Amino acid sequence: MTIDWTHFTPWAALAGGALLGVASAAFILVNGRILGISGILGGLLIPRRSDASWRVFFLLGLILAPTSLSLLAPELLSAPRIDAGNATIVAAGILVGLGTRYGSGCTSGHGVCGLSRLSPRSLVATLAFMASGFATVYLIRHVLA
Repeated sequence: MTIDWTHFTPWAALAGGALLGVASAAFILVNGRILGISGILGGLLIPRRSDASWRVFFLLGLILAPTSLSLLAPELLSAPRIDAGNATIVAAGILVGLGTRYGSGCTSGHGVCGLSRLSPRSLVATLAFMASGFATVYLIRHVLA
């Protein structure tokens, strides 16, 4: 295995991780809620009037922030390379959605917020996410290639 030094961005990754950690901590301190995207989105499927507005604004922010950055400073973004067709991407999205329902949360909820709260359930869920990801990459790249 080799490192692609051209695209190796440790400072950007560190800044992004720190920003995510601060945002997660602030969200739980201010709102008393876990910053898990699947829970935020899932709360809109059966919305409660007092609860829906912040969820909508949060999800709009997830869409508007990168869109704004691409308009204001396009040189900071690079186009992602996705080696899959639309059907594969849709199937993957459905599988991720089902997995978050069965796992009672997503990688952001368990991996960032749950682990920081020392939740044993989140530790098991995060280990399962990671093991599944490792196994999938190995199968796709080394067994089925």
